[in-house]
Amino acid sequence: MPNKIPDHKLAKKSVRISVVLVDDHNLVRLGFRRILEDEPDLEVVAEASNGDDAVTLARKLRPDVIVMDCALPGTSGLAATKTILREFPEQLILMLSMHAEDTLVRQAIEAGARGYVLKNAEDIGLGSAIRRVAAGEIVLSPAVSKSPALKGDRDSKLTARELEVLQLIADGHSNKAIADQLNLSANTIAVHRANIMDALGIHKTAELIVYAIRNGLVNIS
Repeated sequence: MPNKIPDHKLAKKSVRISVVLVDDHNLVRLGFRRILEDEPDLEVVAEASNGDDAVTLARKLRPDVIVMDCALPGTSGLAATKTILREFPEQLILMLSMHAEDTLVRQAIEAGARGYVLKNAEDIGLGSAIRRVAAGEIVLSPAVSKSPALKGDRDSKLTARELEVLQLIADGHSNKAIADQLNLSANTIAVHRANIMDALGIHKTAELIVYAIRNGLVNIS
């Protein structure tokens, strides 16, 4: 009869968030790795210096979160993000960038990134951003979220139900998932979505999410 395994060895290990770092600058990656090594619940499992390697690592390791530089040589971070999410729609990607331009933020969110953090911020709070993305939130750097609105020349007053739907849209839910949660039909949710976009003067989901976060219409804390 095999020896009995001590109870303390059967205890479940603490769950750690696995992270892949993607940046073409070795010193930047080293700096981020050192930051994350001080976080007991985060584990850097691999690094990449270009978009193609990032895609390969995503396929091989399926990490919890990929921290992706927006501007990479060859295959850009945006292109790599799109490729990864076509194959693995549930993969969580946090985009890093030196730039806070509205166009880049929209492109990142539209590509499927769940966050956009500025690398040149004094304190980017990378560990916190990774945890929040892993928890299902959309994360924007303060400098991005407090910049001028993308759209919204019209009055942005929304009904309580529209705000509820908007929150669920920002959380990444489909019309059907929102309908199931609110006990409404998918067609009704589609109408609410259209009304929200019309009220805000916005016609793309990515722009809608960024606008909602910037203007405090949804909760991301």
